[in-house]
Amino acid sequence: MSVRDSNGTELADGDSVSVIKDLKVKGSSQVLKRGTVFKSIKLTSKPGEVECRDGRSTMVLKTEFLKKV
Repeated sequence: MSVRDSNGTELADGDSVSVIKDLKVKGSSQVLKRGTVFKSIKLTSKPGEVECRDGRSTMVLKTEFLKKV
């Protein structure tokens, strides 16, 4: 099973991705701004989601809002 970003590019563990639109973080007042880069992503068991670390917190983001850098 392949995981693809919003442009159709295949993603793998350790890739860097950027956010393509402003996203509200569920359960927080934080907003991820467009262009924010996450390095060293991890693939999850769900094909439409990846795990990213932002400082000391870990988030799961949908691949439809990401593009490979």
